[in-house]
Amino acid sequence: SMTTIHANSARDGISRLENMIAMAGIEMPIKAVRSQIASAVNLIVQASRLQDGSRRMTSITEITGMEGDVISMQEIFRYERLGLAPDGKIIGRFTATGVRSAFADRFRAWGYDLPASIYEPVAAE
Repeated sequence: SMTTIHANSARDGISRLENMIAMAGIEMPIKAVRSQIASAVNLIVQASRLQDGSRRMTSITEITGMEGDVISMQEIFRYERLGLAPDGKIIGRFTATGVRSAFADRFRAWGYDLPASIYEPVAAE
C-alpha cells in the first residue's frame, strides 16, 4: 500500500493527493503530477463510516491511466445498501459493477486465477 488519504470518493482522493504534492512545493506541471499518480496508484479501496456508525468497504476503484490531462478510473466493486434492520443497522452487500478489471491479468500472472463471474453484479433480490 502506498498511503491512506481521507476523502469522500476515489476521485476526491486523487485530487487531495495532487494538492498534497503541490503543497510540498514540488514544481511540476499538473499533467506530470497526474501522470506520476496514474503510474504509481493501481487501486483505491474506500472505507466509509455509514449512518449507523458501522464501517464498511464501500468501493474498489481501479486507476486505468490517463485520458488527456485526466486520470482515468473505473469502479470495479461497490457496497450496495439494501435497507435497515429492525435495530437500525444498515443491511447491504458488496457487489461488482459489471466492469472487468484490467488488473485481472496481473492477478493471473501472480498465480491468482479469479473466475470471470467475480465481475458480475449480484442479482437483485
